[in-house]
Amino acid sequence: MLILFAALSLATGGKLPATAEETGSDSAAPTFNRDIRPILSNHCYACHGPDSAARKAGLRLDHFDHATGADSGFAAIVPGDSAVSEVWHRITSDDPDDQMPPPEIHKPLSSEQKETLRRWIDAGAQYEAHWSFQPAAEHVVPSMAKTDAPSAIDAFLRKSLSDHNLPWRPAAGKEVLIRRATLDLTGLPPTIDEIDAFLADDQPGSWERVLDRLLASRRFGEHWGRTWLDAARYADTHGLHLDNYREMWPYRDRVIELFNANTPYDEFVIGQLAGDLLPDSTLQDQVSSGFVRAHPTTSEGGSINDEYRMIY
Repeated sequence: MLILFAALSLATGGKLPATAEETGSDSAAPTFNRDIRPILSNHCYACHGPDSAARKAGLRLDHFDHATGADSGFAAIVPGDSAVSEVWHRITSDDPDDQMPPPEIHKPLSSEQKETLRRWIDAGAQYEAHWSFQPAAEHVVPSMAKTDAPSAIDAFLRKSLSDHNLPWRPAAGKEVLIRRATLDLTGLPPTIDEIDAFLADDQPGSWERVLDRLLASRRFGEHWGRTWLDAARYADTHGLHLDNYREMWPYRDRVIELFNANTPYDEFVIGQLAGDLLPDSTLQDQVSSGFVRAHPTTSEGGSINDEYRMIY
């Protein structure tokens, strides 16, 4: 599963062109996860989100029953009718005492964002669970000739380009392909010998053999494991005062090993959070849980317990 991160990046070369639905154009109503949640999260949730301690006026906009009054009795959003929705009146008000977001927080909504919210409310104000809690859906691969789309990813890309009247670029040369793949999967350029070997390999499957070699390289785990280590705040020093050295490299090497082993993501995360608590945990399992110590640490006698509870 971890290799999927690299495979998708290599296969697509970046973000797919937006479809008509993704652009929020008039041909499709805005959707909560794609269009609305980002607006509310950035502009509204600080005062009207899940944090009860910071919540203003008892209003939550992150939950359908709260926003529409099923729980509170006050409907800030009336599905299907923006004209009578208090949210619409507040975001379009010129009165600084009524205007939302309040002018003093310096996060005004653009005209486009307001229009997106209006269209979403008028379309029924449908909420959606976060994408990570929704089951994966199987999509039908667009039907195309094998010569036009040798893989499923090519078929999706070509269909999207066709929908936007964009041309399909000719295939890159072998020198470009091996450079892209090697940089993307290992973070390093290919050697001259590797390029020459690929150019000389005119047998079927030469490209697949290059990818297999790169994915089997230790360099793959070093390059892609770095993304996780950055998120974990990995460092070889403890981060405070004199920033003294600490023995963290076994955890770094363990992450690299796990990426190179293509460890299933659920197993990877369990090991990171609780490898030392697994039944019959091995030393390597315990090293995996170094994740919970990869933040700044201190042995200073004056450290503040509440502060470090938050860090932990």
